[in-house]
Amino acid sequence: MRFSVFQVSRRGGREKNEDRMGYSYTRDAGLFALADGMGGHPEGEVAAQLALQTMSGMFQREATPALADPAKFLQEGILAGHLQLLAYAASKGMTDTPRTTLVACILQGNAAYWAHCGDSRLYLVRGDKLIARTRDHSYSELQEALGRSPAAGEHFNRNVLFTCLGSPGKPMVDTTGPMLLQDGDRLLLCSDGLWGTVSDEVITEQLVKLPIADAVPELVERALRNGGPRCDNVTVLAVEWEAGEDVTLGISTQSLSDDEFASTIQAAAASDEEDNPELDEAEIERSVREINEAIVRRSSKKTP
Repeated sequence: MRFSVFQVSRRGGREKNEDRMGYSYTRDAGLFALADGMGGHPEGEVAAQLALQTMSGMFQREATPALADPAKFLQEGILAGHLQLLAYAASKGMTDTPRTTLVACILQGNAAYWAHCGDSRLYLVRGDKLIARTRDHSYSELQEALGRSPAAGEHFNRNVLFTCLGSPGKPMVDTTGPMLLQDGDRLLLCSDGLWGTVSDEVITEQLVKLPIADAVPELVERALRNGGPRCDNVTVLAVEWEAGEDVTLGISTQSLSDDEFASTIQAAAASDEEDNPELDEAEIERSVREINEAIVRRSSKKTP
């Protein structure tokens, strides 16, 4: 399996960044995930991090080196993150549970599977076309899907979701796949800080015309400019599927043994939850920056 990946997260005009992202992989499977902690509820950054840690831990246990059922894994992984948030709130005696959205993708064999809960999105671009996008679990998107236009004076707030992780009820999870991949397919996972101010057309255009190492920073900067001083956190993780034999770019997993596992998602630690509610955000951002810089260096060394 071979892929290129690039990711960026910016705080925007918010007091803190409650988005989290990362990826994990074995020789035969890759997990890519992004979570957006929800404002209006406590510890959104903790909710996002715990959801990613839970799913990554399950992936490490079950991808040996491939998952038996990727679609089932995504459903169970998101539900496990939800239950982890409920347990965390109960252990802290919290009256309100931390909440988060989540979008996750599995690459395995020559196929992609993805699932989401809330309004963090996945886009799949092939050639010069957008061929798939997740549909938000929001009242505004639901009305649009039903073909219903707002009546005079009626307004649907896109920020109002009807499901998420950490909510009192069981979260709704939409799953897609398997989607057979072609060489050069690009998948982009993002928080609403991106798509809220940058259109699907512009997102597609940038992914079509630029390498992901250039497209992702450009899209993030556009979102920050368009969002202005009150811009939401903007987080983007993009993956390019490369099925060919050229291993001069990106990540090749073929040298990994059956029991080897790599991840950019921080493992849970007891001291993190008790003493550091920010969960080493600076360390996460530094790790992401180093990974991106390494990818750029590899790209610049590729001969035409």
